[in-house]
Amino acid sequence: MRISKYVIKLLYIKKRILKNSRNNNGREVPGYKYVINDRIKSVEVRVVEGLPNGVYSTSEALREAEKIGFDLVLISPNANPPVCKVVDFKKFLYQEKQKEKDLVKNQTKVVVKEVRFTPNIGDNDYEVKKKKAIEFLIKGNKVKASVFFKGRTIMFKEKGELVLVKLASEIEEYGIPEGVPKMESKNRMGFIIKPKK
Repeated sequence: MRISKYVIKLLYIKKRILKNSRNNNGREVPGYKYVINDRIKSVEVRVVEGLPNGVYSTSEALREAEKIGFDLVLISPNANPPVCKVVDFKKFLYQEKQKEKDLVKNQTKVVVKEVRFTPNIGDNDYEVKKKKAIEFLIKGNKVKASVFFKGRTIMFKEKGELVLVKLASEIEEYGIPEGVPKMESKNRMGFIIKPKK
């Protein structure tokens, strides 16, 4: 069976990638996000953790890191000289993942809920939708109030605007309009109400 040059080239590239994705201890370095140990190419580095703070030659910093059984991890490659830490690499990666999780957890997500009206909406329907809008605002969500015009109801733009203005005035203790009602498309008028803090 004859193997093409293309397949051999692919196998060679895969082997080279695997070889480059390991540090000098043979452990995988996931995603090439950090450069560690022998893969650091600069002549001098500034060490900010693990050894006494200061500027070291890369070979000296590597020797000192190996003596205490830790890795030299490049943190800021664009600094002059590049900044490194002497840490246990696995523990360092774990701490970085935890920081990312905490950042995601602490992010406040703004959700926009929509309440739809028609220009000729009945009083009971209006009250139900107004209560829904108040409920959303109390939970901390923004509310998009929209009036949809179907067919010939497009002639009643003023009525649609009055519905939205009435809604804004009746729920002003729960939320503040971010603008005035305006046409968003051919058959829809609306505006956003943000919750009061």
